[in-house]
Amino acid sequence: MKKFVVIVAGGSGSRMKSDIPKQFLVLNGIPVLMHTIQKFHKSFNGSITVILVLPVNQHTYWNELCEKYNFDLPHIIAGGGNSRMHSVENGLKKINEEGIVAIHDGVRPLISEEVIRNSFYAAEKHGSGVVCVPPKDSLRKISDNNRNITQAVNRSDYLLVQTPQTFRVKDIKEAFVKADNYNFTDDASVYENAGQNIHVIIGNYDNIKITTPEDLVIAESLIGK
Repeated sequence: MKKFVVIVAGGSGSRMKSDIPKQFLVLNGIPVLMHTIQKFHKSFNGSITVILVLPVNQHTYWNELCEKYNFDLPHIIAGGGNSRMHSVENGLKKINEEGIVAIHDGVRPLISEEVIRNSFYAAEKHGSGVVCVPPKDSLRKISDNNRNITQAVNRSDYLLVQTPQTFRVKDIKEAFVKADNYNFTDDASVYENAGQNIHVIIGNYDNIKITTPEDLVIAESLIGK
């Protein structure tokens, strides 16, 4: 089956305390987003269509970065929307064939190539392949929105959701059509809302989402490792 990935990168630099959006910050010599695109190309030896969703006002800057860093891996650019869901929809609209599509955060550049492949295999077999990891810390549940009243819960009953979240193209497109609001926090929730079951695969803890200056330092260390 044909393989696609929609990489969503609509962040700003506010939490990074930077004027440069976090997806464009330099990590180990090249912008974060270039690492992310490279991972998906390497996972399938280039036999994947990469769709990059960026705010329209960042397209020119991205093209300038590609020229500056001689970045020539093929990809299609789509315009971002008013929310993450709108942006994902815009990316999905670029796909006019059947196949398997992963949806991934542009600022998760350390995703394992093996995990990427596993998510595609799971989606082909089960309909979905959503990457998660077990929590390491103890968890407490807030009671009635009162943070002073909490209750311990069994962490083995929970998973932390990451990306990629991978689906059959037809099914995830239909799920977005059926979505009755735009308040879903991830694509698995949109898929589940359409009556579909989520198949989970275990990911890697290195697959951090770069949102703060500390995350960038950790990512540099992990790449060095």
